[in-house]
Amino acid sequence: ADGQGLALMRAGRYPLAFPAFTWEVRANDRNYHVQFKKKFAFCLTKKKYAGNAIKTAKYNIFTFLPLNLYEQFHRMANVYFVFVILLQTFPEISTLPWYTLLFPLSCLLTIRGLRDLIDDVGRHQSDRNINSRPCEILSGKSFRWQKWRDICVGDIVRLHKESFVPADMLLLCSSEPSSLCYVETADIDGETNLKFRQALLVTHQELVSEESLATFDGEVTCEEPNSRMHSFTGTLEWRGETYSLDSERILLRGCKLRNTDVCYGLVIYAGFDSKIMRNCGKIKRKKTKLDRMMDRLVIIIFLVLLVTSLCLAIASGFWARMFQEKHSYLSALYKNTTPAQQAFFNFWGFTILLSIIIPMSMYITFEFIYLVNSFFINWDLEMYYAVKDIPAKARSTSLNDQLGQIEYIFSDKTGTLTQNMMSFKKCCINGTIYGTGPGHENKQPSGSGLTWSHHGEKKLDFCDATLLEAAWRDSDPVLREFLRLLALCHTVMVEEKGDQLVYQAASPDEEALVLAARNLGYVFLARTRDTITISELGKKRTYKVLAMLDFNSDRKRMSVLVRDPQGTIRLYTKGADTVILERLQRRGPNETFTEMALERFAEETLRTLCLASKEVSEVEYSKWSRRHREASILLQDRTRELDKLYEEMEQNLQLLGATAIEDKLQDGVPETIQLLKLGNIKVWVLTGDKQETAMNIGYACKLLTDDMEILEEKEISSAPTIPSSHSEILEAYWVSNNNLSGSGEVLCSSRLSQPCPEASCHKKRAVIVSGDFLDKILHMGEVLKEKKGWLWRRLACCRATGPQEPGSLVEKAFVDLATSCQAVICCRVTPKQKALIVQLVKKHKKAITLAIGDGANDVNMIKTADIGVGISGLEGMQAVQCSDYALAQFSYLQRLLLVHGRWAYLRICKFLRYFFYKTFAGLMAQVWFAFHSGFTAQPLYEGWFLALYNIFYTSYPVLSMGLLEQDVSAKKSLEFPELYVIGQQDELFNYRVFGITLLHGVSTSLASFYIALWAFEDSIGSKVVGDYESFAVTVATSALLSVLVEIILDTKFWTVLSFLMVTASLLLFCLFSFLTQSIDAFRIAPAVFRFPEASRNALTDPYILLVVLLSLVVNTVPSLTVRLYRTITGKNTIQQNIRLKARQEPEPSVELRAHVPHGSFHRRSSYAFSHQEGYAGLITRGDSLRTGDTRRAT
Repeated sequence: ADGQGLALMRAGRYPLAFPAFTWEVRANDRNYHVQFKKKFAFCLTKKKYAGNAIKTAKYNIFTFLPLNLYEQFHRMANVYFVFVILLQTFPEISTLPWYTLLFPLSCLLTIRGLRDLIDDVGRHQSDRNINSRPCEILSGKSFRWQKWRDICVGDIVRLHKESFVPADMLLLCSSEPSSLCYVETADIDGETNLKFRQALLVTHQELVSEESLATFDGEVTCEEPNSRMHSFTGTLEWRGETYSLDSERILLRGCKLRNTDVCYGLVIYAGFDSKIMRNCGKIKRKKTKLDRMMDRLVIIIFLVLLVTSLCLAIASGFWARMFQEKHSYLSALYKNTTPAQQAFFNFWGFTILLSIIIPMSMYITFEFIYLVNSFFINWDLEMYYAVKDIPAKARSTSLNDQLGQIEYIFSDKTGTLTQNMMSFKKCCINGTIYGTGPGHENKQPSGSGLTWSHHGEKKLDFCDATLLEAAWRDSDPVLREFLRLLALCHTVMVEEKGDQLVYQAASPDEEALVLAARNLGYVFLARTRDTITISELGKKRTYKVLAMLDFNSDRKRMSVLVRDPQGTIRLYTKGADTVILERLQRRGPNETFTEMALERFAEETLRTLCLASKEVSEVEYSKWSRRHREASILLQDRTRELDKLYEEMEQNLQLLGATAIEDKLQDGVPETIQLLKLGNIKVWVLTGDKQETAMNIGYACKLLTDDMEILEEKEISSAPTIPSSHSEILEAYWVSNNNLSGSGEVLCSSRLSQPCPEASCHKKRAVIVSGDFLDKILHMGEVLKEKKGWLWRRLACCRATGPQEPGSLVEKAFVDLATSCQAVICCRVTPKQKALIVQLVKKHKKAITLAIGDGANDVNMIKTADIGVGISGLEGMQAVQCSDYALAQFSYLQRLLLVHGRWAYLRICKFLRYFFYKTFAGLMAQVWFAFHSGFTAQPLYEGWFLALYNIFYTSYPVLSMGLLEQDVSAKKSLEFPELYVIGQQDELFNYRVFGITLLHGVSTSLASFYIALWAFEDSIGSKVVGDYESFAVTVATSALLSVLVEIILDTKFWTVLSFLMVTASLLLFCLFSFLTQSIDAFRIAPAVFRFPEASRNALTDPYILLVVLLSLVVNTVPSLTVRLYRTITGKNTIQQNIRLKARQEPEPSVELRAHVPHGSFHRRSSYAFSHQEGYAGLITRGDSLRTGDTRRAT
């Protein structure tokens, strides 16, 4: 492998960061790769080199049934139902035929199975489409069209312009000069700016025909397949020579070939070994917090049921023995059963009788409510994006309630928060700010005769009429130089398509500036290796390029040294305000005004650049040029020497002005983030972009504010303002990592002795870290194990650690610090790191997380989070295919969470609360009846009442509550995002609420049973209705009416459907009572219809009606009393408190401007450079330009 990399590997210097260099790829030799196998489970082996076919689906035709059933029986309720069905198969203890319970369970399993099947069929379809994409593979001595799935490691593939790269490939050659290749990674990370890759010189020169490609037998040795998107280390051995390879030579799967007619690549990693697939993660079955709680509740209820059944069974044994002793004359009835046997059978009888306390109908209704609430999301016109005809889509139907419990949102930046479109908004030239007014966009001065705009294909967002007039008059030399700089100082490529000029920029910032110059009359026309041709107000001028001083992240600027047609040498420089202003020749009034303008632009979160120039004498240039040539051929310290020379040249500049570019956010992003923050939801931005760009977007979308203390990597381990509890473990880690063994204990003790300043403890903070820093944090577990003894002592010095692993402590310290901050931005993170960050927060904070993104690099994060949201409508759709919810815009997230999520949580919680309440209220009477029936498992109610109670009599009002309940309207939900906190704190359904519901249900059943029992102690009424059947009907009617009244009292949002559901419940009770208790039914099947005319007999007696009314009043008065007490004593709900606050002190409108005191020079270095280093070198070497052509053809 690469000499240096291999040396480090062999020395064991990179035990974690670098995998073994054991991946060998031979070109055009499939047989070589087939022979290698690797173990993957027990003694089983599979091919070491994966094929290129991918499979993201979970099931196939053989595994669907067993796998899906296995997953479904992870729900404790399903296991419980199977247990009850098995009990029902024993006739000695059965109370109902076993198939009557098997049918609803089968329905439940089928509904969920079909839902999973439909989701998986979609994944199969997606896999087929991707695997069947066409491509050209070298077969023998010619290329043949085949499918992506036919590609193997070692194949040579030919790609054409606009096609996707099918596997991770080594670029061998291309049709471009120097075998350059331009790719767009929008399908991977959402970024639309071009990135270049370049083949090795040897393959560029030698592989010039299909014959030479067919005979190519190079061997690549590189690292094993891994998930690091931005790194690659390996070597190519060919014809006895070894050539070093890095990530600049590799085309990643999922990239799109742009501006390159043809390129050829050698497949290194295929299919699931490719870097993007390594980052995708596995599909995980997601369960909501309520789902997990329900599993635990089922276990608790089942255990309580068993204990209750056991107690009743033991009591029945004692009762039977006592009864037999008292009534010995009935011994013939008991001669075959002892009291112990009777207790044993009664135990199972009670278990079956009470099993309906966990009703199967609840789970079927559950699924229906989830499904309908998903339709509500799909049908919401407020989340419909008319521009691209994209509605919101709930791709998962079982997670809606969790949308109301989100605590952390992890968002991608490019394509999610931003549109990745830069627009030139404002500028300051010679002490004048242009672009201030919104009322005169795209208006050219009448009669100006400006004709240059025919070159344009894009409409300019900004065009100030005053600036156009000034440009046309051409009387201001500073303005002329300003516009000339925009047209000359860049690395943009240009090509003509018809009469249109098409610019291809390394970054959208560069393109925005060149377009702005074009629209103001200074049109960039063409470039060669050493010239740039522009049109200045219709006059074509060619400048000789003497040197290009390239941008890099340390210099924060780029310059171009040109000789104009008159022979004058000028330096044009653009860069961040912090580096340009300190290199000015003088500071006059214009410079001071420009600084104020920069502050103003920064307030508006625009990306700023300072523009400056100077004239260079021939003598100065000749001396500098000689030294520049000498430095450029150095073998050691070349970059450092060149930077010194650039620094010398870029001095004594004259300020021309400043530009302000808007990195266009998606509509409503700042307002959405503000609302989410008010709802106590923390937003973390995880991006592959560099820090400056991410910070600028942070300010633009109001995630970061000027009153925040920004903590970067160095501050996290050493800033005195951080409370010691957050930084000690991180500090100890840095001490150990940097081998500062002498100062470790002193450092820890000094941190402990230093009190936390009060102001800094409560100050708003934001954390900004990079992927490299996270790598160190996430790998700490293994690093610490090597030094466990030494480090444990250091950790003990800082904090009592307990039995936790030190690596886990470092992670936890970082998570504690990050979660205590108001904002977190992670830059330069890989897709796998995004998922690991989500995993960390879930692990250490036990919080509900949501991830939102639009590209393939967000897939792993979306799968890992509790809720995954994909942004649809952009070029890359992988994120949507793996998401639970698909939205067209980030701003729709506020409605998805604050309205639909909160309502869904409210509805499901109320549904659960009242389903349990009505079940306990109606069916616990069975237990009380046992105390008066000799502890036999004799049912109190008619069998039909037990069967229909949860299906027809009480399910509809609860169903309408689960579908339509609202505590406040959608408008109020958005006005008062603080309401969202209820879900985060699990206030509406938890163990305490379940306990209260249980007590409430038990008290209702006690009142219904014992009031009826008290009334039936003697024969009463005008008719004789003291019989068991009438008693059962009375208790049943009392319990049913009490349950319905309770639901009526707690329904906040009444609709026609709510009214109809309550009415339907009563009517169905009357109807089925009439049908199942008719004399005709009794005559047909007396064993099935055992209560002939029982309801008519009981409920036509005024005395019984009064008993029912008394039960109803006794059951309802406590609920009314509690509500009245809360109102009188001021124990308001959160909603009432918020309404009160709104009446007393109107909520200020969401403020979207960060106020920076003028003159404070509190600016952010939000300079508008987002492209990678190296483009200037390509241009000056001529690598990117066709020989003898003044423009770059494609």
